[in-house]
Amino acid sequence: MTGADDERPGSTHSELSETSSRDVVQARDITGGIHFHEQATAPDRDGSTTPTPRQLPADVRGFVNRTDELDELNAVLTDDSGGPLVVSVYVIAGTAGAGKTSLALRWAHQVRDRFPDGQLYVNLRGYDPGQPVTAQEALHRLLTSLGVRAPSVPQDLDAAAALYRSLLADRRTLVVLDNAATVAQVRPLLPGGASSLVVVTSRSRLSGLAVRDGARRLTLGTLPEREAIALLRAVTAGYRPQDDEQQLAELARLCARLPLALRIAAERAASHPHMRLHDLTADLRDESALWDALSTGDDDESEAVRTVFAWSYRALPDQAARLFRLLGLHPGPEFSLAAAAALTGVTTIRARQLLDSLVGAHLLEQTAPDRYQFHDLLRAYSLDQAQHEEPPQERRSALRRVLEWYLHTTDAAQSWISPDEDRLALPAPPDGVRPLTFADYDAAVDWAEREHPNILQAVRAAAAVEDDRLAWQLCAVLWHAQFPSAAGADWLGVGRIGLEAAGRAGDRAAEGLLLTDLGMAYARVNDLAASLACHRRALEIWEELGDRLNTAHSRNLIGLNHLHRRQLDAAARHFEQAIADFQEQGSAHWTATALSNLATTHYRAGRLPQAATAVEQALTAHRALRNRRGEGNVLRLLSGLQREQGDVEESLSSAQAAVDIALGLRNLRLEAYWLLALGEAQQAAGKFADALTTYQRSAALQLQLGDRSKQAFAWHHTGEVYRRLDRPAEAADFHRQAAAAHHGLHDAWHEALALDGLGSALLDESPEAWRTARRHWAEALRLLSDFDDPRATTMRDGLEHRLAETA
Repeated sequence: MTGADDERPGSTHSELSETSSRDVVQARDITGGIHFHEQATAPDRDGSTTPTPRQLPADVRGFVNRTDELDELNAVLTDDSGGPLVVSVYVIAGTAGAGKTSLALRWAHQVRDRFPDGQLYVNLRGYDPGQPVTAQEALHRLLTSLGVRAPSVPQDLDAAAALYRSLLADRRTLVVLDNAATVAQVRPLLPGGASSLVVVTSRSRLSGLAVRDGARRLTLGTLPEREAIALLRAVTAGYRPQDDEQQLAELARLCARLPLALRIAAERAASHPHMRLHDLTADLRDESALWDALSTGDDDESEAVRTVFAWSYRALPDQAARLFRLLGLHPGPEFSLAAAAALTGVTTIRARQLLDSLVGAHLLEQTAPDRYQFHDLLRAYSLDQAQHEEPPQERRSALRRVLEWYLHTTDAAQSWISPDEDRLALPAPPDGVRPLTFADYDAAVDWAEREHPNILQAVRAAAAVEDDRLAWQLCAVLWHAQFPSAAGADWLGVGRIGLEAAGRAGDRAAEGLLLTDLGMAYARVNDLAASLACHRRALEIWEELGDRLNTAHSRNLIGLNHLHRRQLDAAARHFEQAIADFQEQGSAHWTATALSNLATTHYRAGRLPQAATAVEQALTAHRALRNRRGEGNVLRLLSGLQREQGDVEESLSSAQAAVDIALGLRNLRLEAYWLLALGEAQQAAGKFADALTTYQRSAALQLQLGDRSKQAFAWHHTGEVYRRLDRPAEAADFHRQAAAAHHGLHDAWHEALALDGLGSALLDESPEAWRTARRHWAEALRLLSDFDDPRATTMRDGLEHRLAETA
């Protein structure tokens, strides 16, 4: 539970040829196996004639350029002298539907003149529902296309391969081997010389070709977003009104930016011009309905995506196929080796072997060591297979294993990230679940940052299957195990889910815990009214349960809410009561935290002697507890005291020490807030350039964190610096931004400060602006009318004096 004041935060271009938009293609199912055409002939070196094969299928019309990939392929060519090629085998690998065949054919047509002795093409059908083309069958057809009479083709594979190599030895030929599944299909079809080039497309990496045959590999990813949108627009142009680019981007994302899937979805949209694109994307968001939503009514095309995925899936060994299915149940699209092991209940060694099989089949993408992810369409297909092939009990057990793994590993991370927070009493993990442990703080934070989206989804997954205990526990543990720079709003959605789950479970203590966490989460996004409501409901529950320690926590947090509203007397009363309760409960850590908050209250009120006493007590307590976070917060406050007392160098030192602590904790929220104190000390020391840099960094971090209030603090202080640099126009701009932001947040105190600065900057810029300046000062004075603390009184006196001087 956090109760310190620092805790409120706050080109890739597409090129389309001039063809009909309905002809734009990026990936497709090339049919027809091996293409034989009436042969042209050319004189051989001995004066006889042999066929010059021209077997490439038609070039892809309306190709959406993959410029970088085409450049990589061009790099294998030498100059026009006909010398040896850089490599003789090039593998284009990638997931089904990524456009491997289209890319290979586009490039082959572009460079066919560089291979004057012919171009051969074979569709090896490695993943067809039927039997793939064997190397022997392919050699028979290739040899006959090279002029060997059918009866003369050797029946022995090795002999046929040797004859093939002999025929191509002195030729410069391009061979395209499409849709290969295994190295065994490909190797007998490789020419022996360095003047011919083989381009292989496959969903497998075909690593053996690289190891033994020196192949170079190009792994084809999904389309960049702009090219994906261009493909959607090209297919639908002339059939629909201009669709919104953001909706097209969402449709592209839901199709994993796979060209084949994009074309299927776009053609449905084109054939239903009155169907809103929003409706199509809404259907696609429901992964369980994905395949129905992509159906166009044309059997060949509507089943294209599902068919190519099914080809790869059916080729998997049983255990790898089971892992593929169960991975569809994983809460998020990216996952770790350990999570996959928990999902299936196998060891990490075995899980790695199975994952390697899936990566090799391009059914899964490895993104980092022991990290994997699905494309959206493959994930949907995986889930579909799980729902059809896994018994319900097996699905429930697998999901529970991985959710328990996330719960217990998150709990282990909390012990490093928030060691002073109470940990939940969790049941033992199920058999086969091996939670991670962490060697140090950095390891825990690294894991929490990587897995944050998955844990959020895990809460939702638990609630969806009505496992209320797991839902609220995951939610509660995550609150204290978030990586330090997590956005304030991230947790709110699942926090409400967790609270509802605790209510359904009838667990009042869990409701109190989740209400407390929600109160802090709302404060982080500056919704102070919702925050206060949550804390008051939590206080009622703790008092009902007789829980004195959590009662003290709620009082401390309600005090913080009053502090943020500048209701300083009410804040002080709550902090003083919380300090007494914490001391009674023997909680030294929380006593120190509440002392820090009381010190902040006195400082903001302008009661500097009381603030100095509380700061000294709090700093001593936090250092005794070795609480670096608490120490940093008090150092921030001490810097302000020292600055106001005229000790500028000590103020600089204290603020820098606070920022250094935040950096050591890798906590962007603390860094962003404590930088404000450093900037004020730099201003006081006349280091204006440093102060501007500091405020810029703080504002950028607050924008990233979503804390509009503290971002406006940085703007206001930036305006102060520009005034001191005699740049009043820029100062006025920053004060104006700050005033508008605080007005929108209903923060009267800080709006008044910004309006005061705005009026002064405008008057500095032009004495003729005195009327406008007076309006701003008068509004600031009105905003301050409800504040009666010493600092507010001093502020009002200054405003009244400026108004009197300009009357």
